Amino acid sequence: MNPVLKNILAVVAGIVVGSIVNMGIIMVSGSIIPPPEGGDITTMEGLKASMHLFEPKHFIFPFLAHALGTLVGAVIATKIAATRKMTMALLVGLFFLIGGTANIAMLGGPMWFTALDIIVAYMPMGYLGYMLAKKNS
Repeated sequence: MNPVLKNILAVVAGIVVGSIVNMGIIMVSGSIIPPPEGGDITTMEGLKASMHLFEPKHFIFPFLAHALGTLVGAVIATKIAATRKMTMALLVGLFFLIGGTANIAMLGGPMWFTALDIIVAYMPMGYLGYMLAKKNS
C-alpha cells in the first residue's frame, strides 16, 4: 500500500477508535458518578446551564475520556502508520486537542479543568501513545 495512503488511514483509524473510546467512557460515567441534582446533561444547552453545579468529581470521567481516547487513538495510528509514526500519533492528539478546545469554548467550565485538559489530555497523550506503541513493536 502507498505509504501516504497508509498514513492517512492510520490517522483516520486513530481518530475513529479514539472517539469510540472517548464516547464509551462518557456514556458509562453517569452510572459511576451520578450527575449533580437538578442538572440536565442530556443536551449541550442543559449541560452548559448546569456547569455551575458540577463538583471536581464530575470532571474525572470527562478528563479520562479525553486522555484515554487520545492515547488509544495515538497507539492505533502509530501501529498502522507506514512512516513518520510519531507525526501520525501527534496528528491524532492535535485533532482531539482542537475538538477539546471547541468543547471547552462551547461549554465553559472551571479554569483548573480547562488547563488540565488542554495541557495534559491531548498532545502528551498523543506522544505517550506513540511511545507505548513503539515500545511494544
